[in-house]
Amino acid sequence: MDVNQPKQEHLLALKVMRLTKPTLFTNIPVTCEERDLPGDLFNNLMREDPSTVKGAEILMLGEMLTLPQNFGNIFLGETFSSYISVHNDSTQTVKDIQVKADLQTSSQRLNLSASSAVVSELKPDSCIDDVIHHEVKEIGTHILVCAVSYTTQTGEKMYFRKFFKFQVLKPLDVKTKFYNAETDEVFLEAQIQNITTSPMFMEKVSLEPSIMYNVSELNSVVKSGEGLSTFGSKTYLQPLDTRQYLYCLKPKPEFAEKAGVIKGVTVIGKLDIVWKTNLGERGRLQTSQLQRMAPGYGDVRLSLETIPDTVSLEEPFDITCKITNCSERTMDLILEMCNTSSIHWCGVSGRQLGKLHPSSSLFLTLSLLSSVQGLQSVSGLRLTDTFLKRTYEYDDIAQVCVVSSTIQVAS
Repeated sequence: MDVNQPKQEHLLALKVMRLTKPTLFTNIPVTCEERDLPGDLFNNLMREDPSTVKGAEILMLGEMLTLPQNFGNIFLGETFSSYISVHNDSTQTVKDIQVKADLQTSSQRLNLSASSAVVSELKPDSCIDDVIHHEVKEIGTHILVCAVSYTTQTGEKMYFRKFFKFQVLKPLDVKTKFYNAETDEVFLEAQIQNITTSPMFMEKVSLEPSIMYNVSELNSVVKSGEGLSTFGSKTYLQPLDTRQYLYCLKPKPEFAEKAGVIKGVTVIGKLDIVWKTNLGERGRLQTSQLQRMAPGYGDVRLSLETIPDTVSLEEPFDITCKITNCSERTMDLILEMCNTSSIHWCGVSGRQLGKLHPSSSLFLTLSLLSSVQGLQSVSGLRLTDTFLKRTYEYDDIAQVCVVSSTIQVAS
């Protein structure tokens, strides 16, 4: 636990104790059946034990609190608190006492002392107390270095220090997945797993988006005009349990029109997670900036703005397409519509759309019908750039459910 320097006669004594919440007392119940030799003896003893819960004596968890018997675990995101006391064990007054507490990590050394002022004197049987706090932001080995310097009555300068070593563990395992929609929307799925040995109360899990996006949380449902969490009223996460959170990010209007800007955006935002454990100890973690693989749209991007979910068999329906020039040159486009075995386009194929400047967009309303029931894929659109004689093919751009015309289709 601690590694100290060689023994030396010092007038002052240094004591360091970690400050943490107490825990519920646990006991091992000893019981037997009434037909056994002890009869009801063990049960009566447990009922008289003040540490047991009345009416639930055979449970291991008692109703009394017990102070920590060891240093305990420290998890990333929690606040490390420690009590430091310097006591004058001698019979003489010492002068110019200075107590310094540093925390050494694998990457930096932090000064945790509340005050660096020098105490002019310390009389016999007196002490200097200090409480330090630090929010742990690194995992791995940490060393608390406590140093004391003072001057004796004879003018001799004395100095000693102690080292307290502890490990910071990882409390949560966070995995993220990105899903790019047909529009500029981005869906983020965050999987959070409790890898500690005790349950957690998830106080907050939110996504702080980058400057280009607005975020909508998809972790609640509206019932009777009130938003209810999809995880229920008790947001506890048991050990080794995993919970999925879903968010939708939409580009802000001032950036949505800049196709070239949104195309290259890879930074989405960061997750902010707050939890409580045991008797209310609070922990907080913020992930680094989450990055996704930028989707490759090519020179011309075609996306669907509106399309019905369900349509009738052999009856025309309309869709709205958005065509965006993602290149750095002006294009002169021609639209061609090719029928498939199930989807048939209504209109003139091969019409000219005109010139489209870089980062500009145009909207088209097209009509089509399906000759086959079921879930059908919209395919068969072709765009040709007359300047470079290059053709861009768009298949499987969306799906639509086709039902019999005798079935009433919801609007």
